[in-house]
Amino acid sequence: MDRYDVVIVGTGPAGMGAAFSLLDKRKDISILMIDKAPVSTGGMRNDCKMNFTFPIGFPFEYWTKESADRYLEEVKAFLKPDILPKSNISTYQTRAEKLGCSLLEIQQTHLGTDGGLRLIQKLLTELQEKGVELSLREEMLSINNEQRFITTDLREIGYKTILIAPGRHGFHFLQEVMQQLGVRYMDNILDVGIRVETRIEHYPIVRDYYDPKFYFPEKVRTFCTNSGNAHVVKEKYVTERGDIWYSVNGHAYAADESRNNGLVNFAILKTVRFTEPLASGQEFAEHLGVMAALMGGGKPLMQRVGDFRMGKRSKVATFNDDLYDFQPSLKDCCPSDISLAMPSKILRYIWSGMKKLDTIIPGILHPSTIMYYPEIKLYANKPEYKDEHFQVADSVYFAGDGAGTSRGITGAWASGIRASEGMVEHL
Repeated sequence: MDRYDVVIVGTGPAGMGAAFSLLDKRKDISILMIDKAPVSTGGMRNDCKMNFTFPIGFPFEYWTKESADRYLEEVKAFLKPDILPKSNISTYQTRAEKLGCSLLEIQQTHLGTDGGLRLIQKLLTELQEKGVELSLREEMLSINNEQRFITTDLREIGYKTILIAPGRHGFHFLQEVMQQLGVRYMDNILDVGIRVETRIEHYPIVRDYYDPKFYFPEKVRTFCTNSGNAHVVKEKYVTERGDIWYSVNGHAYAADESRNNGLVNFAILKTVRFTEPLASGQEFAEHLGVMAALMGGGKPLMQRVGDFRMGKRSKVATFNDDLYDFQPSLKDCCPSDISLAMPSKILRYIWSGMKKLDTIIPGILHPSTIMYYPEIKLYANKPEYKDEHFQVADSVYFAGDGAGTSRGITGAWASGIRASEGMVEHL
């Protein structure tokens, strides 16, 4: 059996943050990083937009402003980001405040999908040069913490301490691990919403602020804005029963005027928190996703705002070159009526946020604007942690979005550093 001081499952920002932190504290330890994907995964592969201001990316139940700021300084010192400039923010903030909304002013950097891939390769090369062993296309199947080893689809691997950081797509896998370890957890929170796509002239704030973070009443917010050479994409999910559904997402490439398609997209999401009777957010999301796939013939749904406001479904003919004056960047999508697929209460809150946003930035509700559904974020596992370093069982640590310790690249990296501190103490 191969044995290591540290095994890290997941090669996203949480795993890399932990690995670099461990090497900084203990250069003599042996580290193995594995990932079931053929390439390094995580948020840096998709747009690579990073936020460096609390509370973006830091769930309140695990972070105070003081603790988040301390770790953010470490993240900034390591990644050395070029912070994007902002202008005219006070104008938008004043308009938002009149409606009971807020616009957060966040330090941001944006590398784009192409820049993110270059950063990932640079970081992984540096880790390997420092002695970290990297094994892609290797999937963890189970854990035996009494005897300190995991089983993968290739072998058994022994460890002294282990970090499991699979990200959002590892939501269900992480639940299986917690069941094997006997770790109690809650799964009662998720974000449900749409991705909005329109021309930049209908959302000109992005010329002043790349990824504006608006917060509306009823726990509705904008999230993950992309502009310039921006595209809506779909992400595949599979339920335990084998049903396939797709959530939409967005990304953009690095700024390049010669490749600018003139579009902008962003998510507007409603946070849903279940209380009693306790339900599974994971299963609720899957039902919504499967229903949308059923309506869309296996594809996500899309609807023009003009059709939505008139109470009729969008059709293929809706996506023409007349009034509806741009083609969708995600063409593999089904013209439909999202009001038949999204729960009405959630849709009311989303539409209320859209109308407020159109008052703050007139134009977003242009008839040509496209609403894609569903956009669902699954990062709401809430394990019972044993300490401040996200230890769930003796020698076993979690980090990242799938474990609920973060929401985004910088928060995930910070949670990896925080877990590494506990792992060093354990070693």
